[in-house]
Amino acid sequence: MNKILNNEMILNWLYLDLNSYFASVEQQLQPKLQNKPVAIVPTMTDATCAIAASYEAKAYGVKTGTMIYEAKKLCPEIICVQANHENYVMYHHKILAEIDKYIPIEIISSIDEVACKLIGSQKNEAQARKIAKNIKIGIQENIGQYIRCSIGIAPNRFLAKTASNLEKPDGLQVLYSKDIPDSIKHFKLSDLTGIGRAMEYRLNKSGILSIQELYNISPKHMRKIWGNVQGEKFWYMLRGKEIADIKTERKTIGHSHVLEPKWRLVELAEKVMLRLLLKATSRLRRMDYYCSRLSLSIRTENNLRLEGKSRFYRACDNKKLQEEATKIWVQLIKKRNFKQIKKISITLYNLKKKSDLQPELFQNFNKKITLDTNRFEKLSKTMDNINTRFGRDSVTIGGLPNKIKSFSGTRIAFTRIPDRQEFNE
Repeated sequence: MNKILNNEMILNWLYLDLNSYFASVEQQLQPKLQNKPVAIVPTMTDATCAIAASYEAKAYGVKTGTMIYEAKKLCPEIICVQANHENYVMYHHKILAEIDKYIPIEIISSIDEVACKLIGSQKNEAQARKIAKNIKIGIQENIGQYIRCSIGIAPNRFLAKTASNLEKPDGLQVLYSKDIPDSIKHFKLSDLTGIGRAMEYRLNKSGILSIQELYNISPKHMRKIWGNVQGEKFWYMLRGKEIADIKTERKTIGHSHVLEPKWRLVELAEKVMLRLLLKATSRLRRMDYYCSRLSLSIRTENNLRLEGKSRFYRACDNKKLQEEATKIWVQLIKKRNFKQIKKISITLYNLKKKSDLQPELFQNFNKKITLDTNRFEKLSKTMDNINTRFGRDSVTIGGLPNKIKSFSGTRIAFTRIPDRQEFNE
């Protein structure tokens, strides 16, 4: 009997969530920011929003997404700091190395969240807590005292993440299946991973307004509300059951950018578009992919959205992809009479791994095309190598105005963590 563990008492996951990560890194790097209300911003203008806020700023009601002009009303003393994404990635890797001293990392969920699987004696609550405390001490002593984290321990990854949200900042909570829903009944529906604004609206429309009401419905009912099998999976995850992840393959590579007002003239915006393209093509080559489709979309200051697509024979070189992007750009600009562009997005898709390419059936009949393609690919890779060695934009195609160069660094977008090489692309 003792050998049979009650499923409700099993612990399988440890989930670590770094608190106010971007702001904490800035406070660690800049002593003048320590214990001060800080908002991390993409650009230094009141017309943007906070992409992160320190806990001192959160105390005033400033949070991710708060417009800066509003943040300054809530907290006149707030200090705005332009995001330095390279530092956040650097600290991310330092933190991963520190965590790995105590327990292997199973999943990197985002730049500031990781999940670790408990095995053997680690499943014991006392042992799991000990690991969590050692991680916290290690981060404080070896990474920095302003880098704090909340850790959740639970039967599955979903509940472990939920447990990490129970106590912030610097929390440590254990959540068993038997504790649900009582331990989280004070949560809003949207506090649960997988319930966004649209799903919360659907639930509310179905008469479900609380965690308790959500917990009480059947898996079939939950599937109906979600409109697919994910609803039924959510029912099981909420009860601590393990649901296997479906492995996915990369489908696109792209970049987008919201332009500052001084960069929005069509002539300058085209330079930004080409810079985004070069960055995407450099990533394409580094990951050993070819693409055969390209999408370019622009949004004007009046929120008019225009999109164009191009289909072509597989390519990864700067010359071919720049030609395709420029064709689309010219077509979009001709369509409407506007002078300023607010946002640009470039996406490369129909990706194919170089190792999966089929031999050319007619390559002997198209020697010139093959030679040209190989030459342009080699030239593009040489540019990549120079930029990696000497720094971003050491060599590029055409002129890149100095006021455009400052935008071209890598940004961290939601769950996509840039590779270190991207900061030189």
